[in-house]
Amino acid sequence: MIALVSAGVVTFYSYNLLSLILEHRAAQGRRHVRFRDLATDILGPKLSYGLVYPMQFVVCLGAVISIVLVGGISAKVVYKVYYPDGDLQLYQFVVFFGAATMIMGQLPSFHSLRYVNLLSLLMCLTYSFTITGACIQLGYSDRAPPRDYSLPGSEKQQAFAAFNALALIATAYGNSIIPETQATLAPPVEGKMFKGLAMAYSVIVVTFLPVAIAGYWTFGNLSAPSVFTNFQTADGTLLVSKWLIVMPSSMCVIQLISAAIIYSQPTFDLFERKIADVDKDRFTARNGIPRVIVRVVFLALVTLIAAMFPFFGDVNAIVGSFGFTPLDFVFPMVFYILVFKPPKRSIKFWGNLIIIIVYSLVGLAGAVAAVRQLILDTSYYKLFADV
Repeated sequence: MIALVSAGVVTFYSYNLLSLILEHRAAQGRRHVRFRDLATDILGPKLSYGLVYPMQFVVCLGAVISIVLVGGISAKVVYKVYYPDGDLQLYQFVVFFGAATMIMGQLPSFHSLRYVNLLSLLMCLTYSFTITGACIQLGYSDRAPPRDYSLPGSEKQQAFAAFNALALIATAYGNSIIPETQATLAPPVEGKMFKGLAMAYSVIVVTFLPVAIAGYWTFGNLSAPSVFTNFQTADGTLLVSKWLIVMPSSMCVIQLISAAIIYSQPTFDLFERKIADVDKDRFTARNGIPRVIVRVVFLALVTLIAAMFPFFGDVNAIVGSFGFTPLDFVFPMVFYILVFKPPKRSIKFWGNLIIIIVYSLVGLAGAVAAVRQLILDTSYYKLFADV
């Protein structure tokens, strides 16, 4: 709980710093609508291209891989409820989900996703409350699984698991597209981003934390990366009512399609800016056909990777350590110090510097632990494993 809450406080603070920096630069006549452009302005092109660009690409690519994978997992959960002895495997559901994202991925911009995002929010709220209630109901029933809250493994394994967990927690609050989001606000933007962040974190508090707490209380150290799979035993026995599995799992699939498209937008933008003819409309054949090809190829590649390496926790930890931790816990504070230049004896300077140092070390340790865990899992399971 300390790690979850502290990560939430730090990222809420860092995103507000980013918003202030964006407003400050806009007032100077240097408005930025992309994180990488802001980084280039502050750090210079060499550091930006060498550090920020690869990290943001890792975040967007890794996040979409994770989303496609958990979308396939959720779809398989529904299938197993009705066909417990069915032959379809996880990679096939990943492909089905990937195909759906390829269709929805043709929506041209963030703005065109506004109604999809509203539906996504409603789905997220509903399935989170339902899952929390299902965990509590199961925890008090006579079908509750035996609870074990001990930490398995040797001290070395526990240490690696702890750092891996910190990398995972970073993904819970990770959002490296704050400038892209702020650019959609109608002017004047002053104060609007704070309200938007407050609303976003309110949603996180009422969805993510109850599921995390209730899920761990019910299943202990047997909690699966996707809590949906905990409601059904290996022999197909359902631990809760059928609708408590089917409804939230189906809603999760719908919500994840929207999330996949959102995190794909920066990558789409990166490639489409290179191939588009700016003198022609986006819906002409000259721009439309290349756009469709780029988006389909990217999402097909993501789907292939998700099907080959179906390790949701491992992928999330890689994204958290190599992407979200530096982009969301470190760079905003670095940007603030470089832009506003607070006095070196001030609390603002030392407070931001301490956050930079602490989370740089956490990110480094998390990267080592995440890579180690991925190597262990890939050596144990085969490609396209039905986990």
